[in-house]
Amino acid sequence: MALGGAIGLERELKNRPAGFRTHMLVAGAAALLVGIGRLALEDPGIVEQMTENLRFDPLRLVEAVIAGVAFIGAGAIFGKRGSINGITTAASLLMVSVIGIAAGFNYYVLATAATALTLLVLVALKLIDRSLGRNRPEGEHPPE
Repeated sequence: MALGGAIGLERELKNRPAGFRTHMLVAGAAALLVGIGRLALEDPGIVEQMTENLRFDPLRLVEAVIAGVAFIGAGAIFGKRGSINGITTAASLLMVSVIGIAAGFNYYVLATAATALTLLVLVALKLIDRSLGRNRPEGEHPPE
């Protein structure tokens, strides 16, 4: 949740549709779902119930996380009166869900590195865009 919060804080400071709390909750939910899957695999009661007809695949929990984040991301993108903004925020929500998944699998170094790279993309590349004169609002496309 802390790693997701770091990215959410950046979004919050830029007054984007999903900020600090949302990013923390998405990362935390992703880590929790993966953690539950890992615990279930170690639970003797569940392992005894597994047969040829019943299989437990923890990667399906990852798919569920991504599907859930897609709905949240769509809410961040489609604003009032059908305007389209927040694409970067939706992408950052997807990223924090994957960071949460990595943390849920105990890949803490990978999760931390992904957080640092995501912040680099959100902060440093925005500064480069501004210096190149491409300072348009998030989600606005250049004229054709």
